[in-house]
Formats: sequence, C-alpha cells, structure tokens
Amino acid sequence: MTETSLFEPFALGDLTLANRIVMAPLTRNRADAGFVPGALAAEYYSQRASAGLLISEASQISQQGQGYQDTPGIYTRAQIEGWRKVTDAVHGKGGRIFLQLWHVGRISHVDLQENGGAPVAPSAIRAEGKTFVNNAFTDVSMPRALDLDEIPGIVGDFRQAAANAIAAGFDGVEIHGANGYLLDQFAKDGANTRTDAYGGSIENRARLMLEVAAAVADEIGAGRTGIRISPVSPANGITTSDPQAQFDHIVDRLDALGLVYLHVVEGATGGPRDIAPFDYGSLRRRFRNAYIANNGYDLALATSSLAEGKADLFAFGRPFISNPDLVERLKSGAPLAEIDRATLYGGGAAGYTDYPTLADASGS
Repeated sequence: MTETSLFEPFALGDLTLANRIVMAPLTRNRADAGFVPGALAAEYYSQRASAGLLISEASQISQQGQGYQDTPGIYTRAQIEGWRKVTDAVHGKGGRIFLQLWHVGRISHVDLQENGGAPVAPSAIRAEGKTFVNNAFTDVSMPRALDLDEIPGIVGDFRQAAANAIAAGFDGVEIHGANGYLLDQFAKDGANTRTDAYGGSIENRARLMLEVAAAVADEIGAGRTGIRISPVSPANGITTSDPQAQFDHIVDRLDALGLVYLHVVEGATGGPRDIAPFDYGSLRRRFRNAYIANNGYDLALATSSLAEGKADLFAFGRPFISNPDLVERLKSGAPLAEIDRATLYGGGAAGYTDYPTLADASGS
C-alpha cells in the first residue's frame, strides 16, 4: 500500500470521504453571544473542508454541559441557525462535517452553571484540573453527584442535541466519551464511586455511555453516529484501574449498535502515546466499522499504520489550526506552518482564520 492511500476516497457509512484524513475536534472558545457560532466559525471550518471529515469543536448539549467560556452549544434555535451557516459553508466547499456532542460533567465552574449551581458528576469528587472562565484559567468547582432520576434527562439531552445537529445540516455527530468529561467520568472508577446501577462493575460504569450511544443512534441513525473514547488518557484528572477490560466491554457494545466509527485517543491526549499499557488492536478487532486513530500522528506514522491495517482514518489536531490546507501540504510534502499558541483560545480572526494556505503564501 502506497503513501497516496491516505489521499484516496473512503466510504464512511453512506458518505464518501475525499480522503482518510480527519480534522480532530479543537476547542477554540470563539462563540458569539448566546454561545452561537458566528461568521468567523463558518470561514474557519470552510477553509479546512479539504479534510476527508471535519469533526467540529466540542459543543455543549445544555447549559449544564458547558465547562468553558465562549464554547458553542447545540440546544437553542439560535445555535442551530449559527451552525447551519457553518455546515452550508463546508458543504459549499465539498466537505463533510460531524458535530461533537459534549457534556463536561465535573470539568466546569459555578459561574457557568444555572443560578451558580454546582457542576454535576457521577460522584461528588472534585477533579484536579482547571477550566477557562471569566477570561482566566481557574480551578474547577466541586461537583455534586447526579441523582438517579436525573440520568434519563442527560440521555434525553444528548438525543435532542443529535436531532438539533441534523437540523443544522451536519452529516452526523460524534459523542464525546473521552478526555475526562461526563461519559468518561462514569466509565472510570477514579471518578465514579456510585453503588447504584451506574457504578461499581464494568457493566454498570459503561451504562451511561452506552445508553447515550443507543439513544443518539435511535434518533438519527447509527450510520450518522460516531463516538470518541480515550481509554488511558489522564486528561482532566481522570483515572481508572481497569482500562482494557472496561473499554473492551464498551467497544463490544458499541459495535453491536452499529455506530459508523470509533474515534480513539491512543495514549495521553496531546501527550505521550505510551503513557500506559493498552492493546488498541483489541478495540480495532472488536469494532466492525471505521476506526479513527488519534494522537501524535504525522504522515509517516499514519502511512505505516494504514499499511499495517491498524486504522482506517487518521485524526490530525493542532496541525489543522495553522495549516488550513493540511491535506495538500501532506500530499505534496510541503512544510507545515507553526502554530501561534497565544491565540489558541478566544479572540477573533488572529490565529483563527488568518493562517495562509500555500497558494496564499505564493501569491497565486
């Protein structure tokens, strides 16, 4: 298999992707008032539409699900209309785009919650981590444990958010089950000490993630539903004692639902790939549909992994921020532009929509 295989079309469910390169979800904190994606977001995503698949920045399914300032939502009419401008712009460039559905759980702050309430979590265990609120990085707030009778409402919020995403013109959705956010918190025993049907055993801790996946797939179709997981990532202070057994079980059940893809953060999110022992091949073998590999991939690693059959699609994150034409640069062997870390979170066009393409740089 040659290097150009990364740049050949791929069938993802009923969609045909132009190539096997995926733009990973990237939080940029630039939503307008009401947590509505604005005109800059439409420009930003359309600039990157040459990716085989764009996965949007994480978007909260409710006010309760928000953990950072100026992140977009998908629960109001105005948010749906804002996202529609984004999807129209991407589709106008021939691109495909999924929306990432997000509930942060305990990774939030009282200033973002209704009436200053505590964030919610599987258990009242405060995370070791910070959030970005009031224009500063701040310790997350102490959460409260969700009552058993509140959990169906969480599932319902994910279901409605998926329907809203389709109404906004997205080609599908990605459920955010990774990086120490709510669904990951339930799955991992470092954050979940419940003694009811959602805690204790592997099966119980997996329950909420699987209920959400089933509800979303029922609402919009399994062929338009993907999910992201991070079995061993310590992101946002999350820990677990049994990642292999836990995620083998989860992936078996996700496969049974027929989800269109499994997006796996291999290793520590944005960090070492070998942070903890884990057999990602086990997940690959258990899941019949597309496997998206994520974390630390460059052209060489993606090419060799594809040749070895380790994954079908490869997610690139921060390189897409500073290289809107990343696919063309990888294909041609052109150098990659460096990222301006000072403009990653918040602000306006600077460091968002003003990175030049190769064509821009050459003046053509």
